[in-house]
Amino acid sequence: MRTVIFDLDGTLADTSGDLLAAANHCFRKMGHGDVLVHGPDSGVALRGGRMMLTHGLKRVGVYDEDTVQAYYPVLLEAYAQDIDTHTSFYPGALQAVEMLSDAGYGVGICTNKPEHLAELLLTRMGVRDRFASLVGADTLPVRKPDPAPLREAARRAGGDPDLCVLVGDSDTDRNTARAAGVPSVLVTFGPSGDDMAALEPEALLHHFDDLPGLVPDLIGAAA
Repeated sequence: MRTVIFDLDGTLADTSGDLLAAANHCFRKMGHGDVLVHGPDSGVALRGGRMMLTHGLKRVGVYDEDTVQAYYPVLLEAYAQDIDTHTSFYPGALQAVEMLSDAGYGVGICTNKPEHLAELLLTRMGVRDRFASLVGADTLPVRKPDPAPLREAARRAGGDPDLCVLVGDSDTDRNTARAAGVPSVLVTFGPSGDDMAALEPEALLHHFDDLPGLVPDLIGAAA
């Protein structure tokens, strides 16, 4: 089987609002108030919890690595308690997933979000059953851009890891696909969309309506 594997944050869904809220919860506990701002800091949010803490602490001039490590579990707990308040899927994302599944592709997720949080989010959003596989940051001993999680996501979706395409939104996704020797599609509608062309993926995606038409040629070329 051929598979289409998706990144989650910034690709399938805009999760930045809830991530930033969890980070600001930490900054308030530190006594700094809300440090990160939705919109300008959305790209930082999609690069993970430690990056948000680092960025915010540097902004207020009190960065140190020990504080980042100490508050990272606090951030994860706050995020888990309020994971789907502001999160929404990008227009056409779920329709594209359904069309690909109906066309016979295995569809899965490979994310650098901890697996239990990805499971929780997808379950809360009512869409976990639409994805045949889910590999998170801690599912394996390594995470993206190592190719092993992508290949595992393809296998768990019932596919041949050499016959898949990765849909993502970052240099991490581009480098993961390159390391795995498979095509990548990078979305242009996320916070870092203007930077995607410079990464030279096999395709750029401006709207999910176009994805089902791109996939056959991309996986065919890889084969």
